Amino acid sequence: MSSQRVTEGCLICAKHQGSGPLVGPVVFTDDLVVVSHQPGSVLGHLFVETRRHVATLDLLTVAEAEAVARAVRLVAVGLRAELDPEFVFSAVVGRAVAHFHQHVFARHRGTPEELPWDEDWAGAPTGDAGAFSTNLRGYF
Repeated sequence: MSSQRVTEGCLICAKHQGSGPLVGPVVFTDDLVVVSHQPGSVLGHLFVETRRHVATLDLLTVAEAEAVARAVRLVAVGLRAELDPEFVFSAVVGRAVAHFHQHVFARHRGTPEELPWDEDWAGAPTGDAGAFSTNLRGYF
């Protein structure tokens, strides 16, 4: 992993060091971003995070913003190809963790209309998130 400074108490900084509840299979990493799959077996919810601890989009460097945009696009292409979802969405949401992260996720065909984007459902595709993440590496 990178030599970037870890901010005490940050769940995403801890995740980048391989510890904590947010650790999921890594799809891609470089000096600027980390892309990983959400922990669990429902396929198609990924995170694009800056390696550097920075809270918001407006605080990213130009290079970080470009790396995030590139990673988000490549994840979306991979999700479309691997899962054939109804939609691929991306969102920067919440303030629960003050470390920039962008969600990229598939809205699977057949998802009940009443479900918001971030809820799992019984019919959602499941499988080995590690193997799925390995497949997605081919898009980077």
